[in-house]
Amino acid sequence: MSFFAALDPLLVLQLLALGLCGGFLAGLLGIGGGMVLVPFLTVIMANQGVEAGLAVKMAIATGMATIVFTSLSSVRAHHRRGAVRWDIVRRLAPGIVLGAALASLGVFAALGGQTLALVFAVFVAFSATQMWLDKKPAASRTLPGPTGQLAAGGGIGFFSGLVGAGGGFISVPFLVWCNVAMHQAVATSAALGFPIALANSAGYALAGQRVAGLPDASLGYIFLPALLVIALASVLGAPLGARAAHALPVKPLKRLFALVLYALAAFMLYQGLRAP
Repeated sequence: MSFFAALDPLLVLQLLALGLCGGFLAGLLGIGGGMVLVPFLTVIMANQGVEAGLAVKMAIATGMATIVFTSLSSVRAHHRRGAVRWDIVRRLAPGIVLGAALASLGVFAALGGQTLALVFAVFVAFSATQMWLDKKPAASRTLPGPTGQLAAGGGIGFFSGLVGAGGGFISVPFLVWCNVAMHQAVATSAALGFPIALANSAGYALAGQRVAGLPDASLGYIFLPALLVIALASVLGAPLGARAAHALPVKPLKRLFALVLYALAAFMLYQGLRAP
């Protein structure tokens, strides 16, 4: 099956809806799309005839790959406001690349899809709780030295690679804890999303080269038709969400979205616990 043959009309409609929703939520609430995309992509990949465990891994990899494109528009908007701490990005990026390589080329490839589904479920439940409580960490220290920032970047890149998320729920609290102003922490986290996504996506593509059972039009674990359609739709949806953020009460929406995340976490928990 060729790349374009894989884009049947029903699949395109599903991916367009998913991309628009993911982009809208990213613009509205400032979150990465991975947490929303992965559960639905898992179902879509299973409907394409992919084995359940492999469907989870492809969903994580494809969801992460979309962040390569969607992060660029977010970073541009933050950069125009002068909010990105590029000095921090430069110091954390090497560790992020190392952590991402360890995750995507090593641990991700070695773990089964069911195990990764459980890890994802725990991460999403934790993120939902953060969003529900809306608690900010106390700014109680300064950024660590070069070794500490290398380790911090490694942890952010590694864990993001296991769950297919842009790392914002880890990097923003870390930066605020290190006395970075909240608006700068959010903007800098958005900028960090690009190396996180790029390094992990390259690892997924390489690690999945010889995996059996991948559908046609795949680049390693990344399903290219889904990447193309979701990335295009997300770029369209994000500005709509950003405009809505100025007109809607964000705090109640965050709590509503936290409930959605709990439901998605429960679904992935089911995926991880059910028999292979």
